Amino acid sequence: MATPDTQSLPTASGASNGPAKPPRAPNPVWTMMGLPNFRLKLPSRNWMIFLSITGSWTAAVVYDRRQKKRIQQKWARVVEHIALEPLDAQQLPRKVSVYISAPPADGLVAARDHFHEYVKPILVAAALDWDAVEGRREGDVRAGLAERIRKLRRKRGEQSLEVPEQELDDMVEEARKRAGVKEWDGPSGDIVIGRHTWKEYVRGLHEGWLGPLDSPAPAAESAVASIEIPTTATDGPVTGPSPPLPTDDASPTAAPELLPTEPEKPKEDGTKPKKKKQPPPFNSPADYHTSTLSANCPRALGPVAVIPFPHLLGFLNFPTRMYRFLNRRHVADDIGRQTAAAVLGTFRPFDIDAGGAFPSDPASSTSTSGAGDDASVTLPFEQQRLLQHEEPEWHKTVRERKDEDESPGLGTTVKKERLWLDDMVLDARIAERMRRFEVDAETEEKAKRNASRAGESWFASLWPRSGNEKKKLWEGLDDRDDK
Repeated sequence: MATPDTQSLPTASGASNGPAKPPRAPNPVWTMMGLPNFRLKLPSRNWMIFLSITGSWTAAVVYDRRQKKRIQQKWARVVEHIALEPLDAQQLPRKVSVYISAPPADGLVAARDHFHEYVKPILVAAALDWDAVEGRREGDVRAGLAERIRKLRRKRGEQSLEVPEQELDDMVEEARKRAGVKEWDGPSGDIVIGRHTWKEYVRGLHEGWLGPLDSPAPAAESAVASIEIPTTATDGPVTGPSPPLPTDDASPTAAPELLPTEPEKPKEDGTKPKKKKQPPPFNSPADYHTSTLSANCPRALGPVAVIPFPHLLGFLNFPTRMYRFLNRRHVADDIGRQTAAAVLGTFRPFDIDAGGAFPSDPASSTSTSGAGDDASVTLPFEQQRLLQHEEPEWHKTVRERKDEDESPGLGTTVKKERLWLDDMVLDARIAERMRRFEVDAETEEKAKRNASRAGESWFASLWPRSGNEKKKLWEGLDDRDDK
């Protein structure tokens, strides 16, 4: 049987065994520079996936941060003319108060970063001074604001059992009066950051203007101390040992005078000072309708700007947090508008629905209890509806409530007040005196014109500016090189 000639049949391996195509000669330029021969080709599938994901994420972050800077520049240009206004040498400049509190289940650093990132650039652009009231725990802002109001009431002549101590601020104020320096005669205003801080702020206003000047706690302690143990009177000196007092308790603590007393340990010099405890509230929301409003309470309280503070924790909320990370420009626009209104000093009264409590009735007070799906119907005051959407985002550990707490020494059981979880209670006498900062239509139009003027292409921003262009009044907001 004849075998076929295998050399005459074409095979697949015959093509590879042929002469290989010589590689293309490298570019002489790359050879002289010592660089390898670059060959243009598409990356592999894995590289395409990697570059697509990282490139899309980087583009989204860069776009959002650039738009956020433009929005902050827009609102900074609205208020930068205030920094050029001359100041009176015999009058203090305006100063706003900023109330910051640590968000639920987090530290104070997050609140400070939020202030420095969104609020501070607008204040710096207007050269506006501010002082901060910080709270690390729940209730610190409430206690600080209430104490400020009580000091103001004592200064205006209200009688108090507590002897006021002269502090450094009082001495500085007296020195300014002797020098003829006047206080700021206009409304200063407050800036409150976050829903949790706003609830403490409202509670502190009611405690300061409706509560007493003296704490009711010392009165309860004095009542307990006034109860004395009756003793048996004797005509002559007692020679024998005195019989022990009849007690029902057989524990050694029943007769502490018979136990040997241990000598007190000397305090070390290097010990840290004790932290100042948070004072308890001087009144409760249930006392609002029976409390008398202070005669020194002004007809219109200082206006306030309520700044949103979106703060979400938890691994399961990662998609929402990632979406917010890529859309910070919207938060910057909202906060810039609120801060610009506080800087410009344009404000209005808070809205009160007609179906709610009557402002003229001093005994009327409403809370957020019973708020259903439609909160605008059940909540008559605008203060109760501000930033209400932030409460469901608080961490679940904050919602653990200890309903009952035993008061020390009295043996009674009372309900502990939780400002963040309790409903916001408002008295009509305080609610109708509150004001809110808000920008007017003219300011909105000016901000829109500044936004259209600031629409510079990214390619033009790569080149340095000319040397004769003036530097802006703020720092860190301009994405162009200052050269």
